[in-house]
Amino acid sequence: MRILFMGTPEFAVPCLDAMNKEHEVIGIYTKVDKVNKRGGKITYLPVKQYGIDHNIPVYQPSTLKDGTVEKEIRELNPDLIVVVAYGKIIPQSIIDIPKYGIINVHSSLLPKYRGAAPINAAIINGEEKTGVTIMYIAEELDAGDIILTKETEITEEETFLTLHDKLKDIGAEALSEAVKMIFAGTNPRIVQNHSEATFVKPFKKEDLKVDWNKTEKEIYNFVRGINPFPCAFTTLNDKMLKVYGVKKNQRVYENGEIGEVVDKVKGQGPVVKVGDGSVIITLAKPESKKILSGADLLNGNFIKIGEKLL
Repeated sequence: MRILFMGTPEFAVPCLDAMNKEHEVIGIYTKVDKVNKRGGKITYLPVKQYGIDHNIPVYQPSTLKDGTVEKEIRELNPDLIVVVAYGKIIPQSIIDIPKYGIINVHSSLLPKYRGAAPINAAIINGEEKTGVTIMYIAEELDAGDIILTKETEITEEETFLTLHDKLKDIGAEALSEAVKMIFAGTNPRIVQNHSEATFVKPFKKEDLKVDWNKTEKEIYNFVRGINPFPCAFTTLNDKMLKVYGVKKNQRVYENGEIGEVVDKVKGQGPVVKVGDGSVIITLAKPESKKILSGADLLNGNFIKIGEKLL
């Protein structure tokens, strides 16, 4: 079957690879290349690089709304369009083109966590499981009928990166299964319960700042939920400190204020007083420095007892 693929980041590559091995991928639509601010070099996006490596035509329109892409897609005449983290809203005029429609791979168990950053949100909110949903695209964001879902456990040590890599492979498996069902005419169309929908907006810088007033568990989940991207931060002596790892200390300190470094644990890192106890900073990056372990933060005097994190 003739499949047109729309996607951009690394998360989409396993899905594209599965479609290329099992079907005929007639073209790839991806976002415009990024230019490196320092060297001015163009960095090819992962999906584009896959297309180049496998001799698949790559299209990079800046907009889908001026009619040009609609005309191109009608000429390509795909049986099915597969969308995986493309990053653009698909107009209804394009949704209506393929014989079998347009389907999307979404990294949550819909209707929970529609929108951006669903992987981060699942960890930050302390979910014990998440998964991938294969659904038909509708005009409303992530509101289309569901074909199938696949679940996975979120472990206590899970970070955004580890869960991201787990879900991208699960997504490829689920997509292959769903596409086979579609072409066989055996796929269900399960209407979402829209009253249960929750939404995740893109992160703004202020959303990434650690709130030391929160509990040990909340801070632990927050930090690992955005590790290594987009990454939590705090400020120390008016300089940014990126926080990549914390450990629940399970100890309450009477002395000091919330956010203050009240102790240190040898070989582990500085201890920060939080809303219901304390946490140990185990991995962080001082401004203009490399990422350091908690122990190295202490040994290098980057963080001292009595200092306040804001």
